[in-house]
Amino acid sequence: MDTALITLVAIVIVPVVALMLLRINAALVFMALCLGSVLTQFVAEDASWFVALAKPNVPQAGSVSESMVKLGLLLLPPLLTAVFMIRTVHGGGRLLLNALPAVGTGLLAALLVVPLLTPGTAIPILASPLWQDVVKLQDLIVGSSALLCLLVLWLQRPKTGERKHRKHHG
Repeated sequence: MDTALITLVAIVIVPVVALMLLRINAALVFMALCLGSVLTQFVAEDASWFVALAKPNVPQAGSVSESMVKLGLLLLPPLLTAVFMIRTVHGGGRLLLNALPAVGTGLLAALLVVPLLTPGTAIPILASPLWQDVVKLQDLIVGSSALLCLLVLWLQRPKTGERKHRKHHG
């Protein structure tokens, strides 16, 4: 198995396994990944300008590329969401229901992360037949995952009859 294939599979599988083992609400992480994509699209240029401005004063800033800024903006929201949502999926049924959004999150992560990787890492992945298949299915992956995540979030809504009834003393 070549390195490009291993890297691509790892980008998909690692989030899925982490979301399931740590019982993290994958639908929320998926939405946070979407937010990261929006930040990458609309904020990356200004963030890169800020990093460039800091280069003379902060020696470490000189080694930060635009690609690294974009990866940071993309991954920070889902990583923070994952940290704050550890052990929020309770019960076997909900954990099983969490599996599908987790897979969608892993696939979306691959679609968004791979183009931002360094050329030495990205080019072999982008040239692989598996990546070509993933790209052909990206509309289906993104659309079905987004709809599935919304459905899971709607199903997790507390039922109105579950509130505790307290006596009101007057």
